[in-house]
Amino acid sequence: MICKNDITSIRADIGENVGQKIIVKGSLGRSKLFEKQATIEKTYQNIFIIKYDDNDRNVTYSYTDVLTRTIEMEVFNGKDYTPLMPEVVEEKKRRRKLS
Repeated sequence: MICKNDITSIRADIGENVGQKIIVKGSLGRSKLFEKQATIEKTYQNIFIIKYDDNDRNVTYSYTDVLTRTIEMEVFNGKDYTPLMPEVVEEKKRRRKLS
């Protein structure tokens, strides 16, 4: 479940990186994936705008797109790209031993 604090936190993280180079990864449906370089242009209350480098196209995403992992973003920190959100680690369920 997404909480208001989660949205506030991701909004602040993206807001701190306005002007930064990023890599955006997402799905186009039917097992078609994309990965493009872009720049974070502007942030607003409910959305943010990025500009793709390859075609100078502006695209709008909501903060919930990042939280629900509809898109994944990696931010360039000067040396390499780091994920904006850490990867989800799934716990393995333990099986009960039948006696």
